[in-house]
Amino acid sequence: MATPRKAQKKQSGVAVVTALLLTTLAITIVASLFWEQQVQVRSIENQRMQLQKKWILRGAIDWARLILREDARQSAKVDHLGEPWSVKLEDTRLDQYVENGRADTDASEASLSGQIVDAQALYNLNNLATDGMADAREVAVFARLLTNLRMSPELAKRAAAVLAQTQSKPVVPKGAPDSAPPDPNKTVTDQPGNAQFEVQYLRFMQVDDLLSVPGFTPEMLLKLRFYVTVLPRRGGITPINLNTASPEVLSARINGVSMGDAALIVASRDRAYFRDLPDFQNRFPEKAKGMTEKDAQVWTNFFVVNGKVKMNRSALDVSALIERADDATTNVLWVREN
Repeated sequence: MATPRKAQKKQSGVAVVTALLLTTLAITIVASLFWEQQVQVRSIENQRMQLQKKWILRGAIDWARLILREDARQSAKVDHLGEPWSVKLEDTRLDQYVENGRADTDASEASLSGQIVDAQALYNLNNLATDGMADAREVAVFARLLTNLRMSPELAKRAAAVLAQTQSKPVVPKGAPDSAPPDPNKTVTDQPGNAQFEVQYLRFMQVDDLLSVPGFTPEMLLKLRFYVTVLPRRGGITPINLNTASPEVLSARINGVSMGDAALIVASRDRAYFRDLPDFQNRFPEKAKGMTEKDAQVWTNFFVVNGKVKMNRSALDVSALIERADDATTNVLWVREN
């Protein structure tokens, strides 16, 4: 039998081990609570910074809209690369009114950069079809642009065919003698004037939608996005801006203008921007034959605002499409994170 002293030592040893286990368990629980609290605090900080970045970019977009309104009032019906709206905003540190989780005496780590880009310096893919029918003239324009970029011009017909399927297509009105029975696979909606329109596919919303066209690859789109865009149609095809379009787009848009001729046009406008379409026609009478404001003009209704905010360890990069009406009012059509 164990003596009382040995039993007492054994119980004391068990108590010490139990106390150590309980201490270890308590430390583990406390450490876990501290970790969860730290994760929650970090999550709240990230949410706060994300919200701050969005508000900063929202303010930047509103500032860009103000610049475009003032530009329209001061130089109506002409837009060129020498105007204030085209000046790029380099990486600029924001003042200390921007919260970033640091002490008030510390310098802010928030910065903003961005640029306003003329969207009508690019070719609008929505020009390729109207009311569900491919436009042969616009297909030829896009084919020339693809050729200038060393891509297959046959892709223009494919793109027009796919894009036509995304548009509303007029069908025979109800009650017409030659009307065919409705196709159950097509969605038909009533429109004013008792006409009907059928819609089959989602509309093109961005350049990346070209991936739905057989033959286009992501590598091709990386190059194309500098020359094409997707803009809403406003009563006809979207003309390009002669004062901002690249030589590749100018050569494609103006029939009979080679890349060399387009380079001469760019050099001429760099010396003195085109004041109006007759000014361009006077400088290049042979190249401007048959051109109208439906093809090209010297002002712009659509601009893309690119902005990037950096704050501590995170960044937010967005683009916004702004439409400027003839009365100088502006409207944000969409905002996308890049």
